[in-house]
Amino acid sequence: MRQKTFSSIGFAVHHKQTRRERFLGEMEIVVPWSRLGALIEPHYAAGDRGRPPIGVERMLRIYFLQQWFNLSDPQAEDCIYDSAAMRGFAGIDLGLEAGPDETTICKFRHLIESKGLGLTILNAVNDHLNARGVRIGNGTIVDATIITAPSSTKNESGKRDPEMHQTKKGNQWYFGMKGHIGVDSLEKIIHSVEATAANVHDSQKIGDLLHGNETKVWGDSAYQGQKAAITAAAPVAKDMTNKRAARGHPLSGTERLKNKTKSKVRAKGEHPFLIIKRIFGFAHARYRGLAKNMNRLQVTCALANLYIKRRWLMQYGHV
Repeated sequence: MRQKTFSSIGFAVHHKQTRRERFLGEMEIVVPWSRLGALIEPHYAAGDRGRPPIGVERMLRIYFLQQWFNLSDPQAEDCIYDSAAMRGFAGIDLGLEAGPDETTICKFRHLIESKGLGLTILNAVNDHLNARGVRIGNGTIVDATIITAPSSTKNESGKRDPEMHQTKKGNQWYFGMKGHIGVDSLEKIIHSVEATAANVHDSQKIGDLLHGNETKVWGDSAYQGQKAAITAAAPVAKDMTNKRAARGHPLSGTERLKNKTKSKVRAKGEHPFLIIKRIFGFAHARYRGLAKNMNRLQVTCALANLYIKRRWLMQYGHV
């Protein structure tokens, strides 16, 4: 272990552990760094020529800081210098070295995106959880949320993102994309992720959100009438989606009571979206195109699973 310099120790007499420090301390313990680093290593620069590359784990830590705190590449560079907690988490001692610049951070992010490692990271995290007793069961909750994108045309192309579209929810119009997730009904962890333009109906992706071994599938009334799609993806699954009234055909008292019972399970699918959009700040698309935002969504879902199960994982200590 390297000896810390005075710049990293500081001269403060009084200190209180902040929420950011507490959060990063928990993530330090629960993230399987060696497993994830090994997945990226084969795609990372070997450093045979030129300057030696920054270590994979350090760049991965900075990349995860971007997801947790909703940082752009320049913001991530600035935060390394502004925040002692983030700097310590990344393992950077400014008394010995400078932090990576925004170009280096951007290139690492592009590496994750170009190699499609978002899904690989999600699967690796779920395998890690499975090894520690958090197993995906036979019930899946399907849900979708709108992630808005900039609608302005004041850019180089003079156009909105062509892969994003607008949709109406209630009495309001939204422009952007939709994130679709399949959530285990017992453990509340995400096992399947899809991204589409916002105008794609929720029900169109239901088959892609099931792992195939379900015995029950829950969803809100947007998924009504998808029994054939459910059966095609999970042959023995029972359709537990909510029913909705039609014009002139209101729900009966029995149907309303069944919907209320189903909603007690279905509501668990909202919890991951709370973490993704409110805690991690992924309520707006940062990049143009679905591919980059899909990759970010997959990585954010993996980190959300670790956050949801952090108390369970912390009993195992460092991994």
